[in-house]
Amino acid sequence: MSTDNDIPDIAIRPWRLDDFDAVKAILDDTFAHTWLPQLTPEAAGAYRESGEPVGYIDEMGPAFFVAEIDGDVVGMVHWAHDFVHALHVPAAQQRKGIARALMAFAEDGMRADGLALARLETDTFNTQSQGLYLALGYREAGRYPDLEWHSGFTTILYVKTLSP
Repeated sequence: MSTDNDIPDIAIRPWRLDDFDAVKAILDDTFAHTWLPQLTPEAAGAYRESGEPVGYIDEMGPAFFVAEIDGDVVGMVHWAHDFVHALHVPAAQQRKGIARALMAFAEDGMRADGLALARLETDTFNTQSQGLYLALGYREAGRYPDLEWHSGFTTILYVKTLSP
């Protein structure tokens, strides 16, 4: 139980099939609030036609971990080996410590696997995620064109040494 009324109790657990709709809603929300305003109409249309995020959830869902508050799924994280592939918290749930809790969970999982370094990417327009990663101790390790969206974005690679 949390002793601070402003900080909710966040439980993190493995994804289950019955989380599918909640995770899809989270991915749709973060697409609408973070990516869509940055995309060209062509890139947005291509995304909608691609079947994402359904294909991503179908393929990788069993590797997800979700955050819950009072039984509601309010965020998700997906990592493999030393790379965080996804961290999503819907706009209405941001600034509650959910992303920090999910990242700490992922980093603990990497440490448990004996990894010494965590890596992840974000784009230059996503200043909110950059602020989070810098606050969590990540440092920029490179920049390169983001080929996924074909919109001229620049991707930033962040790394963090995972102390034992």
